[in-house]
Amino acid sequence: QVQLVESGGGLVQAGGSLRLSCAASGRTFSNYVMGWFRQAPGKEREFVGTITRSGTSTYYADSVKGRFTISRDNAKNTVYLQMNSLKSEDTAVYYCAAKIGTSAYYSPGQYDYWGQGTQVTVSS
Repeated sequence: QVQLVESGGGLVQAGGSLRLSCAASGRTFSNYVMGWFRQAPGKEREFVGTITRSGTSTYYADSVKGRFTISRDNAKNTVYLQMNSLKSEDTAVYYCAAKIGTSAYYSPGQYDYWGQGTQVTVSS
């Protein structure tokens, strides 16, 4: 089992940047594919991006491609979400998730472990 704790959320103006972190504890972090998801009020949880176990491959939703970057530091058991050029429609609670696997995963139902979420609010 792995425990996930997100941090770094907050209030930012449109066009600004934030970096979210997700710290993992428990089993070997490098065994897990990591994903970022978000959920806005009244909407379903949606895929933001994912990173493979070694960090060599990343995949993003079209809505964030070119603006968001996922990275991980397996020595620090941490995955990051760098968000640039933020828009009001990026406002949501952001969650990191973990899954033991060897591929990339895009659906919330595919992930086994979740953090508690961190609020990101982008003011226009």
